[in-house]
Amino acid sequence: MLPPVLVLTAGLGTRLRPLSSLRAKPALPVAGTPLVSRILRWLAACGAHDVLLNLHHRPETITGIVGDGRAFGLSVRYSWEHPLLGSGGGPRRAFSLVAGDDLLVVNGDTLTDVDLPALWRAHERSGADVTMALVPNPRPDQYGGVLVGDDGVVAGFTRRGSSPIGGHFVGVQCVTRRAFSAAMDGMPCESVAALYPSLMRERPGSVRGWTTRAAFEDIGTPASYLETCLARAAAEGGSAIERGADVEPGAEVVGSVLWPGARVERGASVTSSIVAGPVVVRAGARYNRVVIVPADADASGDREPHREAGVVTPLE
Repeated sequence: MLPPVLVLTAGLGTRLRPLSSLRAKPALPVAGTPLVSRILRWLAACGAHDVLLNLHHRPETITGIVGDGRAFGLSVRYSWEHPLLGSGGGPRRAFSLVAGDDLLVVNGDTLTDVDLPALWRAHERSGADVTMALVPNPRPDQYGGVLVGDDGVVAGFTRRGSSPIGGHFVGVQCVTRRAFSAAMDGMPCESVAALYPSLMRERPGSVRGWTTRAAFEDIGTPASYLETCLARAAAEGGSAIERGADVEPGAEVVGSVLWPGARVERGASVTSSIVAGPVVVRAGARYNRVVIVPADADASGDREPHREAGVVTPLE
């Protein structure tokens, strides 16, 4: 039986702006289904029952989808964070809400199909405090690595672009209460950057890697979000044009994501872009590799106001 699961959904989604100004990252639609819904369905299929979601940024966009979890066959509770507690402080707070000494921790901004029961069995057999699910690093120039010895013990962590490459952590791990005992409740801290290196020095062998060939899809930036939406739509026979979006006859929409409320008028062209409705792309307008959000969105960074299409930001 799996232990309670903590899904990390509290983050600000800074790299995903301006989309994360509209919704929390896990609430973004991915080929017709919110990211958090996909994660919860995967957890239920793996046999999870008790789930915690930590909340901070735009929490209503997550709770409005998840509720108490019954729609997913789960029992869902929430761990509220003020201030944002980070990858170490979040689990530390979550442990105060469960009776046992184990948690499965899952990132709320990635998609994977890790075999959770197999990971949990490996964790129980090892006696480790942390067991991290790893895959071969798909993009060493983009992702840092986890160095693991032949015995499965984590020896260290590397930065992106460095050598040796190491395995790629897919954001799924089994952890014990003891792994977060050095963190103070209510105080922000990080796991890989602070808690785990200290734990590895104090208790050699306490942090382990579990290598798998599981799928991994990142939704860290608007560009990777677009890529994931298109890939999921193609694989599932669906569409990245969400229900409630309107593409008029004679409009051209190619390789793009349209949220509900978006409208592309006749004669307009949208290519390799994200239109986060409600936004109207007027007839004759042409956009390529941009993110378009409503003019009243709390966007940030370089942006160009367009009367017909709200705020337009280059896709990065």
